[in-house]
Amino acid sequence: MNPDVIYLDNNATTRIDPAVVEAMLPYLTTYYGNPSSMHTFGGQVGKAIQTARSQVAELLGAEPSEIIFTSCGSEGNNTAIRAALAAQSDRKHVITTQVEHACVMNVCKQLEKQGYTVTYLSVDRKGQIDLSELEAALTGNTALVTTMYANNETGTIFPIEQIGSLAKEYGATFHVDAVQAVGKIPLNLKTSTIDLLTLSGHKLHAPKGVGALYVRRGYRFRPFILGGHQERGRRAGTENVASIVGLGKAAELELIHLPNAVQHEKKLRDRLEKFLLSTITDCEVNGDPKNRLPNTTNIGFKFIEGEAILLSLDRYGICASSGSACTSGSLEPSHVLRAMGLPYTILHGSIRFSLSRYTTDADIDRVLEVMPSIIDRLRALSPFNSDAAGWLQEREEALVK
Repeated sequence: MNPDVIYLDNNATTRIDPAVVEAMLPYLTTYYGNPSSMHTFGGQVGKAIQTARSQVAELLGAEPSEIIFTSCGSEGNNTAIRAALAAQSDRKHVITTQVEHACVMNVCKQLEKQGYTVTYLSVDRKGQIDLSELEAALTGNTALVTTMYANNETGTIFPIEQIGSLAKEYGATFHVDAVQAVGKIPLNLKTSTIDLLTLSGHKLHAPKGVGALYVRRGYRFRPFILGGHQERGRRAGTENVASIVGLGKAAELELIHLPNAVQHEKKLRDRLEKFLLSTITDCEVNGDPKNRLPNTTNIGFKFIEGEAILLSLDRYGICASSGSACTSGSLEPSHVLRAMGLPYTILHGSIRFSLSRYTTDADIDRVLEVMPSIIDRLRALSPFNSDAAGWLQEREEALVK
C-alpha cells in the first residue's frame, strides 16, 4: 500500500491482498498450461480452477457447479440478463430499478429498442424501492426481475428475498447484481430465491478482469459467449487462470476476514459520519441508515460542488468519489441521487467514502482533520450559498422531467 495515500474509494476497486498475489504468481510463470489440454501439465492448471470454483462457491453458500467464471461484473450482468430472456423467449417484460449500474441500465435501454417493455422501479429519499410498486408491475409476461443487492453509491441494501419471492409468484427469473455486496456482507444462496447472481473480483481484494456468475442448479441457462467447451459449455474462451486462482484465494480470505471486517468498517464509517455531521453545517447522509453496507457513506454538502471537494481531498492524498467510477467524467449529476429526489443543493455536493478492512483509524483521523477547512473554504468561494437559489432547483427538476 502506498503510505502517502489514504484510500477511501473501495467501492470503485480494492487493493489486492498480498496473499492473493502470491497465489496467482505460479500461474503466470510456472504453470502456464492450457487448462483444457489433455496432458498432465495442463490438467494441473485445470485443477487449480476447480479449487477456485469451490472457494467462490463456499463464500456464496453455493455449490461449485453453480459457479461460472467471467471477465468482470459487466459481463456477468449482461450474460445473466440475456440468458434469462433466452430461457423465456415468449415473455417480453423486464423489471429493474432506476438506480442500477450502467451495465444493467444500458442493457435494459437496448432491450426497449428490441421490443421489450421495461419497468424501472422508483426509489424513495433513502434509495429504497416500494415492494407494492414491484408487485403491481409483475405480470405473466414478466421474464426477468433484475436488481442490485446493494447500491454502489449509497450502500442502500434492497430487500432481496422479498423481491425474489414476488418474482417467483409470477414465474419470473430473479437476477441480482451483487458486485457491491459480495465480500462486504454475509450471503447464503442455499436458502435464497436468487436464480442468477453476479460478482466482480476487484471489489473483494482480487485482481481486475475476473468475476463470477452464480447460476442456480437446474436453471435453464443459455450461454452468452459461444465457442469452446470451457465452463461446461456455459462461457466459451480460455480461462484467465491466474486471476481465477486469485479470485478463489480472495474468496477464501473473505470468509476468514468478513465478520471482523464488517465490525471494523462500520465502526470507522460511523465515526467519520458522526464527526462530519456534528462539525459541518448543512450536510446530510444520503441512503438508508438502517439497511446499508457497513463500509459505505455518501454525504451531501450543500452549496458546493462534489468535484471541488474531491480535488481538495486529493491534495492531501485522500481518495474518495462523487459516485460510480464507471460514470466519472460525466458532468451530469448522479442518476442514483437524482432518482432519490435529492434537492439540487445536495445533488451536486455529494461525496462517497467507501472503506475496506485495510482502512485504519489514522486514515479517518486525517479526513476529519482536513474536511472542515475544505468545506469552509469552498463555501466561501461558492456563489450558491443559500437555498434562495431556487431557480437552480427548478432547472434541475426540469432536467429530470
